[in-house]
Amino acid sequence: MFRRHCTLPAVRKTAQLATYFAAGSALALTSAGALADPSPALDRFSLSAGAYYADPTFRVNANTQYGNFQSGDIDRNRTTLPRIRGELLLFDSQGLSFDYFTYKKNNSAAIDRSALIGGTTSSLSANADANLQVDMASLAYKWWIGQGSDVFGIGLGAGYYRAHLDVNAAATLNGTAGTFNESYTEKTWAPLVELGWKHAFSKDFRLYAEASGVKKNWGRVTGHIYSAALGAEWYPLANLGIGADYGITRININRSGGGTINDANLDIRLKGPSAYVKVRF
Repeated sequence: MFRRHCTLPAVRKTAQLATYFAAGSALALTSAGALADPSPALDRFSLSAGAYYADPTFRVNANTQYGNFQSGDIDRNRTTLPRIRGELLLFDSQGLSFDYFTYKKNNSAAIDRSALIGGTTSSLSANADANLQVDMASLAYKWWIGQGSDVFGIGLGAGYYRAHLDVNAAATLNGTAGTFNESYTEKTWAPLVELGWKHAFSKDFRLYAEASGVKKNWGRVTGHIYSAALGAEWYPLANLGIGADYGITRININRSGGGTINDANLDIRLKGPSAYVKVRF
């Protein structure tokens, strides 16, 4: 399903992106005093760190040299995904937005049943361990429309996604034993579109809704990521607050050609609340 293991972890790259974003934010803030006050729904700079408490569902379809595999929907227990977000207002109605979260899960399974492999019903006994990690990051330039309590935003930028899979399995198929060990990584950038709405009840309490889409339909790796969320943020202190939202994310990655796994599709659905600690300036 995925390309051979890469040497530079995506988490390190994402940490670098976050560092660059923060550094650029600090430089931009040095000249913010010369600008007019933005809408009360917007901050000059905000940074959020927290977690996405997600309920995941997976589906894996793969055409391998051993036959075709279809997992069906696999529901996993709720899990906590680290998440970092940031927004920077460069002018009164334009700015940057950054978002990153990662899913990492180790799965173990034992199978003893009949299975349809390559169009033939076969007796299969197997034990397998799979380590899946999916990293998602986005950076967009946003335009905000409106100066009052309500603002509407549209953003254009790039989304980055990386999927890594380790599989170790021992199986007996129709009395013949064998092992399977593979490690693959796929990563790519793709165009991103963001839409947003914010309503300020006051400078310290706001509601927001947002949606984004990343789509890539060229090359060996194609796919899309769609997400939407509705939430609120509250600042009990001038520069320190909290935020929470409920979101849905759909990730679909397709791979064509190469290796033991020829053509594959990874479909991930995440839904659940996120909570953050927020700072602003």
